[in-house]
Amino acid sequence: MTTSSHDLRLAPAALVCWGAAALLVGTGSKLALGVAVGAVVVAAIGTGRHRAVALAACCLAVVATSCAWRLVTVETSELAVLAGQHRSGVFELDVRRDAVGFDQRGEPQAVVQVSIRRARVGDVKLKDAGRATAFLDGPAGDLVVGRRVTVLARLDPSDATHEVAVLDVLERGSVSSGAAWWEGAERLRQGMRDAVQPLPPRPRALLPALVDGDDARVDPQMERDFKRSGLTHLMAVSGTNLTIVLGVSLALARGVGLRRRGLWSVGLLTVLAFVLMARPDPSVVRAAAMGVVGVAALGFGRAGGVRALCTAVLALVFIDPWLSRSAGFVLSVCATAGILLLTPPLANRLRRWMPRWLALAIAVPVAAQVACTPALTAISGQVSIVSALANLLAAPAVAPATILGLGAGLLAVVSTPLAHVLAVPAGWCAAWIVAVAHQAAALDGASLQWHAPWQLMLVIAPLAVLVVLALASRPVLAAGVVLGLMVATVHPPQPGWPPDGWVMVVCDVGQGDSTVLRAEPTTAVLVDAGPDPPAVDRCLDGLRIDHIALAVFTHDHADHTAGWVGARQGRSVGRVAEGPSGGPGTDVLSAGQQFAVGDLRADVLWPVDPSEVVSQDGSTLNDASVVLRVTVRGVVVLLTGDIEPDAQRDLLRTGVTVRADVLKMPHHGSARQFEPFLDAVRAHITTISAGADNDYGHPAPTALRMLRERGMRTWRTDLDGDIAIVMRDGQMSVVTRR
Repeated sequence: MTTSSHDLRLAPAALVCWGAAALLVGTGSKLALGVAVGAVVVAAIGTGRHRAVALAACCLAVVATSCAWRLVTVETSELAVLAGQHRSGVFELDVRRDAVGFDQRGEPQAVVQVSIRRARVGDVKLKDAGRATAFLDGPAGDLVVGRRVTVLARLDPSDATHEVAVLDVLERGSVSSGAAWWEGAERLRQGMRDAVQPLPPRPRALLPALVDGDDARVDPQMERDFKRSGLTHLMAVSGTNLTIVLGVSLALARGVGLRRRGLWSVGLLTVLAFVLMARPDPSVVRAAAMGVVGVAALGFGRAGGVRALCTAVLALVFIDPWLSRSAGFVLSVCATAGILLLTPPLANRLRRWMPRWLALAIAVPVAAQVACTPALTAISGQVSIVSALANLLAAPAVAPATILGLGAGLLAVVSTPLAHVLAVPAGWCAAWIVAVAHQAAALDGASLQWHAPWQLMLVIAPLAVLVVLALASRPVLAAGVVLGLMVATVHPPQPGWPPDGWVMVVCDVGQGDSTVLRAEPTTAVLVDAGPDPPAVDRCLDGLRIDHIALAVFTHDHADHTAGWVGARQGRSVGRVAEGPSGGPGTDVLSAGQQFAVGDLRADVLWPVDPSEVVSQDGSTLNDASVVLRVTVRGVVVLLTGDIEPDAQRDLLRTGVTVRADVLKMPHHGSARQFEPFLDAVRAHITTISAGADNDYGHPAPTALRMLRERGMRTWRTDLDGDIAIVMRDGQMSVVTRR
């Protein structure tokens, strides 16, 4: 089958509606209503001669109307007005998603998505007041989907356009049970948790995530391994899980003699049961929609698969327009489209020189990966090199792990000891998947940082499809390319070091900071020395630095100062300065001071009043960090230590210029950033110094999102190693070395 046999008539309408929904949910109801009216006009004009345009316009009118209705509901909500006044009241809440626990300054807290069934704020009484997010103190494991709880809470405005408020819960009452089907689903999920108790920690964490989306036990290191290896979709319920469950249920249905209509019924009931067990989270809803696509293909045939996919996209963005912005939605649709369109021609070429089963096993993950690459690049800023191979190696264990794990969860409802019988072999399969993820992620070239605009991938991906199809029918050439990629992932090529024209290097010193600024060929200014003496010594040796004209310690935290003994090793040292919080220096820097060394000029921008540093708590010391604006060979660099939002805001208020070409991201890229500060810096390049697999979650996804939204290209020591800013022939570039 070729791509020309697919029914693509709905594809333009689906793409237009998808893009429109993503735009409109971030604006307002007036624009959405205007788009709906305009679409109706276009549909009326094009009805006669331009049917494709008329169809797309009709679908757009329906989706835009849905957006307008939902947005105006939130905009005119009386509760949203009360939230702006920060009023308190009593609320009866229906839990929409299971509560997620987290620690805040060592205290357990939780966040939960809810629907406000009833509200009483002063004399105002409301029913079905809309969606909200609630924050609670203490554990909240009993707040699962379908249950109801009454709380006393304070209202705050919500930044989300689909929510009427944020609830800061002051006191909560007892939790009442949900409907029978939700309580039954929770019993199955608890059975799954009980069944995997005898397993080692990581398989014990993966199996519930794989079977029903319960990822509460997944540790950060495991999550990073799966992300870097391209196996993230296995850590949460996805279309893969539902495909396996659907396949088993339909095979059993065929075994008892059911045919087309019976198979449709069994398939749809399986999808419904799957949603109940795995929760109606966005990822599960997407998986269910893709499952319905598969069920529909039973009747339409493979040629109708794209039509069914487009119908699913249209239905989902109509029912919940905010799904259009969900990363998981994008990946689900791209993967399904890739499998439908690219798998058949790729498998047909591979079948010329390999067995059919092996051709399909290779074609499916390759097709899905190629189709998802532009979206993955936009989301993560990385291009995974080992993803297709990792998925191929993990694939044989996914189905048995899912089926045996599901069986163990079902059996645990009757007998937990019997459930262990199935859970143990399921754990073996899960352990294999964990091992594949870990080993693939450990390869030096497992993924590449993508610093060009992600839109470029929209051009590269189709070209990659042509290359993959061409290679598929040439086994010798394909084997050579695969072998070359394998060598590159194990031993990626390294540039010459130090690169010609380097002006600044952010040293990979683990979870800490150390920046080297070139003043003369073998002379540098060192800003912080990191936590590890050998690491900073290695970095300076690699740059052939034998004299440190000036060392600046931004603040007295060990991850910035403890490596100083290594920096001094075998080198002469001139002046040593520090911030008001202390350090190894003798001179104290404050705003207004300037210094020059060789080609380097620097201004001290912060802190303004060193005498204010009287407390030794972490935030106060961070906010007392020395901030430098340095110019080296025409490159302006802003070095920010660990300043947090308060200091970032106060620094802007001083009126000094913070505009720079290169920004050393404050506080290792933590989530605590003041967005107007980033707007004022407007750097082309941002560097983040963070340790691989650090316990702080640095850099935080929130911070990375802020940088992406501003078009600031980002390099990270945990992924890129040493980062050099290079100026050659008037052009600034970045060279890295691991």
